[in-house]
Amino acid sequence: MTDALSLVDDWGPEKIVVVSHRRTGMKGVLVIDNTARGVGKGGTRMSPTVSVGEVARLARVMTWKWAGVDLFYGGAKAGIVADPASPDKEAILRAFARALSNEVPREYVMGLDMGLTENDAAIIQDELGDRGAAVGTPDHLGGVAYDKLGVTGYGVAEAADEAARFLQLPLGGARVAIQGFGAVGHAAALRFAELGATVVAVSTARGALHDPTGLDVHALLAEREEHGDDFVSHHQGLLMPPGQELTVDCDILVPAALQDVIDDATAQRIKARLVVEGANLPTSPLAQSILAERGIAVLPDFVANAGGVVAAAFAMDARHSGFRPETSTIFQTISERLRANAVTVLEEAQNRATTPHIAGRTLAEERVRAAMRSRGRLPA
Repeated sequence: MTDALSLVDDWGPEKIVVVSHRRTGMKGVLVIDNTARGVGKGGTRMSPTVSVGEVARLARVMTWKWAGVDLFYGGAKAGIVADPASPDKEAILRAFARALSNEVPREYVMGLDMGLTENDAAIIQDELGDRGAAVGTPDHLGGVAYDKLGVTGYGVAEAADEAARFLQLPLGGARVAIQGFGAVGHAAALRFAELGATVVAVSTARGALHDPTGLDVHALLAEREEHGDDFVSHHQGLLMPPGQELTVDCDILVPAALQDVIDDATAQRIKARLVVEGANLPTSPLAQSILAERGIAVLPDFVANAGGVVAAAFAMDARHSGFRPETSTIFQTISERLRANAVTVLEEAQNRATTPHIAGRTLAEERVRAAMRSRGRLPA
């Protein structure tokens, strides 16, 4: 079990709240990492394996992600220990929201992460009687439909395009392998195809598909709609065990499913010239060093997958407005912010002779530190 005090460092967390409710069996945690730049904002996940340590790591990622795209919110994350398929999901979710009514929305605004849907965000708002309590509600309630719009995956491809251009690797015709074909992976695959890249591999929990000549992304999406993750089993000639898509021959690798999937051993076998982190925390620090030594650039998660936080910033404003944000404005802002940040981070890494993760985090740290200093939160 994680000792909560052992998680505290110079940046946070500012607050860790563990809650439970005996009647529903609800157990959950909120980690507010750092609010020097604004109210805590980050997704709420539901999984039987949620832990305090996991949520704290993700809350810290949000601190760097908001600072990285220079938007004025703080890092936070919440987690509920439960099966999202449980028939008691709504009761558990309502109990969790009630238990955090002192913090939500004054210190933390809930959002969507693994295991939660747009309707779940609406339930949180309903339980607390406050439209400001959560973002990610359905469109008919004025929300920004992240998954339907595919904002995170779109941003991943936009950032990858700019990073590839910086590395003098034209995206047109470049071979892209994507781990994951869910909300992020499928949207990234679509945008890569629109930008002229060739998607050579995708995967689900049931397996991976690899075709060196290229996959028909639109056809695969149609099959996924009909068969779910099992669609991969309909292509036996292209099927390989999940995980092998990380090491296929390609120019750009996009881990867009799970955290901690690229360790030191996998890093030694990666053939891509550029790794673009579509998932949160997919690459271990040792793997990052190995990839750098091998001359493989890595665009960090808090840069590459920040399309979701840009859209969330629009959603945060929309909580108190009678108008929906314009979809075209959201996509334009995602493209502009993520492309600029990709170049900034890669240039800083080059100038400082360090990894993009370290360079990007250093920039984010400088912004957070300046805010902490202005608010009197640093030692005299």
